[in-house]
Amino acid sequence: MLAMAVGTIFLLLVPYVLKVTLDAIAEQRAGLRDVLIPAALAIVGCHAVHGLFTYLRGRWAAQASEGIVRRLRHELFAHLERIPCSYHDTADTGDLVQRCSSDVETLRVFLSAQVVEIARVTLFLVVAIPIMLWQNLWMSAVSLALFPVLVTFALVFFRKVRGLFEQVDEAEARMTTTLQENLTGIRVVRAFAQQDHEIEKFAGRNDDFRDLEYRLFIALANYWTFSDLFVFAQIGMVLIGGAYFVQQGTITLGTWMLFFWLLRTIIWPVRHFGRVLADAGKATVAIGRIREILAVAPESEEPRPEEPIAGDIEIRNLTFSYGRSQPALDDLTLTIREGETVALLGPPGAGKSTLVNLLVRLYDYGETSSIRIGGRELRTINRSAVREAFGMVLQDPFLYSRTVRENVILGHGSAADHEVEESARAADIHDNIVEFEQGYDTMVGERGVTLSGGQRQRLAIARALLKDPQFLVLDDSLSAVDTKTEARIFEALARRRGRHTTILIAHRLSSTRLADRIFVIDHGRLVQEGTHDELIASEGPYARLWAIQGRLDEEIQHDLTRSTGSGSPS
Repeated sequence: MLAMAVGTIFLLLVPYVLKVTLDAIAEQRAGLRDVLIPAALAIVGCHAVHGLFTYLRGRWAAQASEGIVRRLRHELFAHLERIPCSYHDTADTGDLVQRCSSDVETLRVFLSAQVVEIARVTLFLVVAIPIMLWQNLWMSAVSLALFPVLVTFALVFFRKVRGLFEQVDEAEARMTTTLQENLTGIRVVRAFAQQDHEIEKFAGRNDDFRDLEYRLFIALANYWTFSDLFVFAQIGMVLIGGAYFVQQGTITLGTWMLFFWLLRTIIWPVRHFGRVLADAGKATVAIGRIREILAVAPESEEPRPEEPIAGDIEIRNLTFSYGRSQPALDDLTLTIREGETVALLGPPGAGKSTLVNLLVRLYDYGETSSIRIGGRELRTINRSAVREAFGMVLQDPFLYSRTVRENVILGHGSAADHEVEESARAADIHDNIVEFEQGYDTMVGERGVTLSGGQRQRLAIARALLKDPQFLVLDDSLSAVDTKTEARIFEALARRRGRHTTILIAHRLSSTRLADRIFVIDHGRLVQEGTHDELIASEGPYARLWAIQGRLDEEIQHDLTRSTGSGSPS
């Protein structure tokens, strides 16, 4: 603000120097050399000082705006990390990316340029108008006649164009979402030969964005056209009115030049005020979209427990719904004892993954339900502490675009090389890793696209085992590996029996043999519980499913044997 004030004062001294010079020449108070040389030096000096402080103003404004936006960007990202999963379930990733990048950039531009411009225009008016009034009241009235019209026109334009800015932002968000979804799922698009359909879909979003941008440009062009008309009309009024007052002897030639120069200095920034208001409209929309994210209440933050989280998991009358009328879990009651290995079995949509999500507090259950770990109610335990106690391996594991080693040590950053290799051997992935060109330093690509599905799953298992959690959860995490690999992994897990409380979610019944107990869940309810032998011996869905899979395995083996025999040379 200080740099802007000093620069403005020296800029507005220029017309006053011109006034004094012209009046001195007109009145022949001194020779041309005695008048023009000091005047030229004064004008050069004023512009030099103005240029210096303009540089300082721009530099300090940029530093301030970058600092503000950096803190905002950090706060926005940190808030996205803390808001509930239920928000991310319904939010478009592309839209969130745009709010964190494009909208924040819009705000940065406004803070670095237009906020300073608002202050600069205000300072110009505060300094220039009193000078005008001091010189001549009637000439001031002529010089400022169209200013109310120009400012009113800018305000009306801003009010009308704000909604259009919002539509443009939303159209860009839809286009960004479409682009993000297609880049993420490019293999699926190509596998189903949907490139032409997706190109047409993106073209529609692109055309909508272009049409709205065109409407915005037309609105801006109309504003600049009419505002230029008002500006030149005002300048013409000063030239004609000033000539008349000079002829009448009301003002001097120097005063006329003073009014012309002051008008020329302040009217263009005032005319530019429409652009400032337009950018203010964009910034207002951006702030609103950012505030929508910041207004989402973050996950609750309970005190961290003094003791590590361990013990039995006791689930009582657990009912949970994702907002649909049909609950994902319905009055579920079961107990998982510390150190044992249990299997959760059931058809897709039975509620198995939902139960795991509740155990790591990705979602919160209602007051009428209860989950207790080691005798403590789960909802009263700090979320980070709970998640640190669990090692999760999902069916579709997420891998970062980093090296194999960096993906494995995600939950244990200080792990030694031999610990990383030990966990990889337990997950039966070590031999594959050493065959890679750069071994554990091989980049896996975004989301692990350079690895097979089975390799991604085994790498995620190694990551969970390296963490050595109190509770290990394998959510159908061996669906992409063959039965021999699965058997080797289960042998390694069997050797670690007792180190973790292990929860297996599986569709292959061969996986359940490792379990001390098996829970069969259907429609969110517990329908069977027991060991493998107990459930086989009793009537129920487990015994029926075991019989079906057993017959299917026998038929496949028989067909393979026949195919091998018929294919032998004669």
